[in-house]
Amino acid sequence: MARGIRAIARGRLLKRRPKGGPKPLRELIDALPEDLRRKALSHSSWVQHRADSYGRLAFLGDSVLGLAIAEHLFMRFPRADIGRLTKVHGQAVSGRACAQVAQELGLPDLVRAVEPEHSDGGIGSDALLESERALASICEAVIGACYLHHGFEATLPATVAAFASQVELASETLIDFKSALQERLARNGDRVRYEVTGEDGPPHDRRFEVSATVGGRVIGKGTGRSKKAAEQAAAAEALDRLGD
Repeated sequence: MARGIRAIARGRLLKRRPKGGPKPLRELIDALPEDLRRKALSHSSWVQHRADSYGRLAFLGDSVLGLAIAEHLFMRFPRADIGRLTKVHGQAVSGRACAQVAQELGLPDLVRAVEPEHSDGGIGSDALLESERALASICEAVIGACYLHHGFEATLPATVAAFASQVELASETLIDFKSALQERLARNGDRVRYEVTGEDGPPHDRRFEVSATVGGRVIGKGTGRSKKAAEQAAAAEALDRLGD
């Protein structure tokens, strides 16, 4: 991808990306029509027809989530190959990740609120919420519902924000731009240093800014929810500037 095109694409993504955290997506969920939100939160044993439970919406939401995070990773890590992108994507949207985001969104309380008083032998909400798989499906279902009602342009950035911590965790463990940069610089006998140049945000949503320097010259800058993530982002930008 040409650098000019890549810069435009990054700019487009940044313009519509809210700050990380579950709040934007939760606001979209709260704004859903009551009947659609109920479907996204209801187990099949609570409704007369299975199609009125969260299963169908989870099927849709899985694809919406996958595309949202795939685009985000594609734009954010222009130096990552398909293997690394696939691994980060898989971890960031895994069942465990979706279940964790469901908790952060407060979905268990919403599920309990729509549980019928008499379910005629159906599963209770407490038993349902003990299942990581069920929580993950409900998370996907509300994303699918948001897509149907609010559209992709609104749902994409809110979904990316809700899964920001999962993306950070996956990228920190599966993408190592720092090693790649040092190997590149070692060809000329150079060594890179990382310096924290700024911190912003409350303790629960802290962001760090880091510069990668060689001989006092800044070759890359990056931000992240941890110093390690910011260093990786700075190294990625430095590799992008250096080219192949």
